[in-house]
Amino acid sequence: MPSEKKILILALISLSFFGLYKLLPFNSGAAKDRDMVAAAETMNKAIEALRACALEKKIPMDAREDLNRTGLIGPEASPITTSLGHLDAKRTTANPNFAGLIAKLLKEAGVRRGDAVAIGASSSFPALVIASLCAVAAINAKPVMIGSLGASNWGATNPNFTLLDILDCLRQARVLDVRPVALAVGGEIDNGSDMSEEGRARLAEKIRRTGIFFLQETDLAANVQQRLRLYEENAAPSSIKAFINVGGSWANMGTDSSVLRLRPGLTEVEAIPPPGKRGVIQEMAFREVPVVHLLFVRGLAERYGLPWDPVPLPAPGEGSLFLTNGRAAAPSSVLAGLSVVLMIAALVMFGRRRLKAP
Repeated sequence: MPSEKKILILALISLSFFGLYKLLPFNSGAAKDRDMVAAAETMNKAIEALRACALEKKIPMDAREDLNRTGLIGPEASPITTSLGHLDAKRTTANPNFAGLIAKLLKEAGVRRGDAVAIGASSSFPALVIASLCAVAAINAKPVMIGSLGASNWGATNPNFTLLDILDCLRQARVLDVRPVALAVGGEIDNGSDMSEEGRARLAEKIRRTGIFFLQETDLAANVQQRLRLYEENAAPSSIKAFINVGGSWANMGTDSSVLRLRPGLTEVEAIPPPGKRGVIQEMAFREVPVVHLLFVRGLAERYGLPWDPVPLPAPGEGSLFLTNGRAAAPSSVLAGLSVVLMIAALVMFGRRRLKAP
């Protein structure tokens, strides 16, 4: 075959591959996982509902701190504040696409429709609690949540807008309808010993008024076993298929320093300490239940390509997290690569042809 025809054929094939890459549904839209997008969209609705609820209840949304006016950033300090927190980390988690990430991680963990997902929910990160609930709803799984109401700086620290109040707002707005199976005051040894006496009393009274099971066990091993029993009883007839840890609560983390080495996201728990130091995270791992660890926010954002402290908040379903997900991403990359390779080959042959010409 004459060289001119070879070059022409290579160029045409290259253009054909490029046309397929651009025109057929192999691009970013088709690559998006529907459950991930649905989770992010639900969280976006949740933020809109909480913003409206906060305005109605006259809950302050400090424009200098809650830059995106989400209703998910509490005051730096209050009677129910337990420990230090970082404002930029709290704002980062209000990105609705965290819900998409959690849906992705749950599916990677093997969670399917109808499965039960245990959630250890610290009020230090109310946005991650809501993101987790949106993710579980998106994949049609069953949430079984145990919460603690004390919170670190800029978490759900407003005594008039605790995690319980946030959940009530979302229930009334018909965005999410989830009731914890148990509640604790939280903080040091789960009894609020690191918050003010006024704060402890207010939260204890708030829990008692709900009629929800009040966790007050201060022995770590007994507390963990109590939580596991509650998860199992409320998961029935399913069994727990994954555990989401939100924040750094004493009961969930345990007291062994090895927990500080856990990678954020879908994590591998390699060190299982003895029961006296073991938190729910390690106990779940010991029982071979996958663990999604949501604590080290900067590491979590960097690992999965989510922006740090964004203003305004990204639109739900947008970003590299969604574009690289799904079965269609690989064919798209292959077509683009073949197009480039063949075009380069055609140019090289054309160049050689010109050099050989008299």
